[in-house]
Amino acid sequence: MDAKDERRLKVGVLGCGQIAQAAHFESATKAKNAELFAICDVAPDLLARMAAMHAPEKTFDSYDAMLADPELDAVIIATADAFHVPAAKSALAAGKHVLSEKPIGITVEEVEALKATVEASGKVLQVGHMKRFDAGLESAKDFIDGEMGEMLALKAWYCDSTHRYAMTDAVQPLIVTSAGSKRPSGNPKADLRRYFMLAHGSHLLDTARYFAGPIVEVDAHFRERFNAYCWFVDVAFENGTFGHLDLTIPVRMDWHEGFQIYGERGSIVGKTYNPWYYKSSDVDIFREATGATSRVLGADGHFYRRQLEGFASVILDGAPMRGADIEDGVACVRGMVAVAESARIGQPVKLADVSGAL
Repeated sequence: MDAKDERRLKVGVLGCGQIAQAAHFESATKAKNAELFAICDVAPDLLARMAAMHAPEKTFDSYDAMLADPELDAVIIATADAFHVPAAKSALAAGKHVLSEKPIGITVEEVEALKATVEASGKVLQVGHMKRFDAGLESAKDFIDGEMGEMLALKAWYCDSTHRYAMTDAVQPLIVTSAGSKRPSGNPKADLRRYFMLAHGSHLLDTARYFAGPIVEVDAHFRERFNAYCWFVDVAFENGTFGHLDLTIPVRMDWHEGFQIYGERGSIVGKTYNPWYYKSSDVDIFREATGATSRVLGADGHFYRRQLEGFASVILDGAPMRGADIEDGVACVRGMVAVAESARIGQPVKLADVSGAL
């Protein structure tokens, strides 16, 4: 691990659950320009165990108390989806920057209200679409922006696997749980159609938007068979690119995620791995001018740490935002609601016209 920078963002993590244990605690510990200043959870046993493992400077069983600490610069919101917007609003009101897990919210109205709060606050809010910090995807984005010319079409797919837990259990730390943890009023997995869209569809939509720009309209078709959920979505991008998205969960095969992009001066084919392998995507970029294909190695595949470092750089150094901002977060929520509505009514739906919750 590289030496820490002298100037570091003091970060507090809200929530000591699975995503914090598997990603955010380690990221804050390893990030060169950030430090794990504080952790917060209402479950005393979980808080004590995580503090013993990760050694933050401070621990809190009250979010308000953590936000009141004048030394704290920013919070990572690592809670259930339903808590993202209120937690972000509280942090912004306290003058703290925010890195929130995706999706940023679950209703169009709450995320639009949060957008107004962010804009009025003058603080940085970044949404945790960590795939934007995959070196393979970054190489594709650089080619799109700098060399490819016009984009003709994009296809992208995100297919979780029936074997994913056998794979992730082998590489993740043992996740510690507590009966005292704060949970949403209902079970998020009680409605798998909704849960899969929030957990996985959010990644797919953001990746498509990252490459091809704003999405105007979606035309979605949905089918459920043998406990598998499948969305095929035709996408109209603002720039005229044709798009097609495939969200299928779970497939009876290995994890299957990737994209194909056809452009004026070349094309891109990408294969993305289960994120818990921390392996950068294999992205092959073909340049028509040279008749050759190139691929970056992307040796540093810790997307979560790189995401935090990018967030800290925006705040500490005034660097450009490389991650997803509140505009991207709102667009993702609108996209998910539009896909759900289009599949329900069997008609195309414009993102600008949607309201309500997924």
